[in-house]
Amino acid sequence: MPQTFIILNRQSYILFIVLISLILSYNTQAQEKRKIEIQYSGRLNIDEQNYPGARIFTRDDSQQVHITHNSINMWADKAIYYSEENFIEAYGKVKMIQGDTINMTSKYIEYSGVTELAFASGDVVLKDPNSTISTDTLYFDRIKQEAFYRTGGTVVKDTSGTITSKIGRYLMQIKKYRFEQDVVLVNQDATIKSNFFDFYSDTGHAYLYGPSTIVTKASKTYCEKGYYDTKAKVGYALKNSKINYDNRIIEGDSLYFDNNRSFASATNHIKITDTINQMVVTGHYAEVFKEKDSLFITKHALAATKQENDSIYLHADKIMVTGKPDNRILKAFHNAKLYKSDLSGKADSIVSNQKTGLTELINLSRFSSGDKFSTKRRPIMWNLENQMTGDTIHLFSNSKSEKLDSLYVFENAFIISKDTLSADGYNQINGITLTGLFNDNNELRQVDINKNAQSIFYTRNEEQELIGIDKAKSGRITIMFADGDIESYSRFNQIDGSLYPESKYPAKDKRLKGFDWREEERPKSIEDLFKDDPPLNLPVIKGLKDYEPEKEFFDEAMMERIDKANQEAPVNNEEDPKASRNLPKNVKNPKQLPVPAAASQK
Repeated sequence: MPQTFIILNRQSYILFIVLISLILSYNTQAQEKRKIEIQYSGRLNIDEQNYPGARIFTRDDSQQVHITHNSINMWADKAIYYSEENFIEAYGKVKMIQGDTINMTSKYIEYSGVTELAFASGDVVLKDPNSTISTDTLYFDRIKQEAFYRTGGTVVKDTSGTITSKIGRYLMQIKKYRFEQDVVLVNQDATIKSNFFDFYSDTGHAYLYGPSTIVTKASKTYCEKGYYDTKAKVGYALKNSKINYDNRIIEGDSLYFDNNRSFASATNHIKITDTINQMVVTGHYAEVFKEKDSLFITKHALAATKQENDSIYLHADKIMVTGKPDNRILKAFHNAKLYKSDLSGKADSIVSNQKTGLTELINLSRFSSGDKFSTKRRPIMWNLENQMTGDTIHLFSNSKSEKLDSLYVFENAFIISKDTLSADGYNQINGITLTGLFNDNNELRQVDINKNAQSIFYTRNEEQELIGIDKAKSGRITIMFADGDIESYSRFNQIDGSLYPESKYPAKDKRLKGFDWREEERPKSIEDLFKDDPPLNLPVIKGLKDYEPEKEFFDEAMMERIDKANQEAPVNNEEDPKASRNLPKNVKNPKQLPVPAAASQK
């Protein structure tokens, strides 16, 4: 038994020794792998006076100096290698390759095998499978797989375009670029300008922060926070966003745009300005097709068109504007209302042609369905003290002078004005059709009621004393107005008529058939246009997150790496700060990076 116990201990001891040897061997190999190696050189020189502790390798006629470290290969015309510090400076046509991911060329490179941080200068070009960076000076951190420049650079990404900026950073593992200051992306479809710009090279997605513009052949988009897919050519804009489609400017809390179709949609607090026709449309959801010259807007939709020193406002559940700039047609659907300081109207739908000056007030067939409980409210207009109704109303204005010209009422024409001195007296005329003419002050001057005309007038003398109530039937009635009151009237082909004292006039005959006084519906201000609308609940805009600054390239972890390498490096000369060969040299403030002296001298 004791002998067996000793044999087991020897076996264990031998096994222990073998394991220790393997571990030490592995660590030695790992340390060796971390050392920079010179694979090929044409000549070797030593210059202790100028380069203490260094070996100088130079190419020959056959090939360049070949340097390796871990998974990188480097070639240069000349290399100064500080083996104890595991640091190298490479000159000439320098090339650094990392596997199949990174290919960097420059005139000069500093590289530390300890920190695995490289600095390149002079016509620097860094390529990966997704893009190409060109700049004068570039920092490359192999640990974090990040590249960084701050003296101006250019990035080329196939179909996504060319991007220039003063500061640029490439996070290779997530294929993300972060650009700052004077950022410009140019491709065959658009030019994007911003001061803060995130770009993903694999998807072509761009995120814009701060004052930014996207310009295409068909549009110019401005925002202070936005997104654009450079491949699909679609995006959205937030925060003070605006799209300019030549003669239309679209503003809103959130704008979506598709540059393939010249299409845009907007949500919340929308304002669309027609710069040619001096029309402004507002609402809270809109769609615009530039190529089709069409605009659709809803949710408190309002169109305002400037006329002379006044404006006419049109409101409805939905508003559409179609047609070329010189032939805009405005259509308002459902619960449509219009307001002008001297004119207002209401109908199920209103259609206005800005070229011909024709505005139509119409009711759709849905109001004349077979529902016996439904009430048909005919289109209605008010001018001063006059109310006019009919199955359809046409209002004509002069497209050049923009003044009201005339109106025409089709079928069931009815005009009512309240007698100003009577408690419940109304002047009334009805017939088949009505034709009205306006004076230069946009006041109704003359009205003709045609076919089967009936009338009730409160007749007064010059002292405005009531003479009686005049009721008659005739083929046509012509009325002249002054300041909204009846100045005179004439009957043609009168059938019958009589003048009654008010005390003897039958109460049941004070209203003509179809009488419908609707003063409570009359819009008397812009605000009145919305008084029948349901409460407005605007959606919450869920868009981009606010700009979040990236951690500094020279962050705390990197500076700890550099400090540790500097502490472990041998000091050959206290007066020579370059004795510690770890990049970047002499960096006290990472935000004020120096260009290494060697880069400008060699």
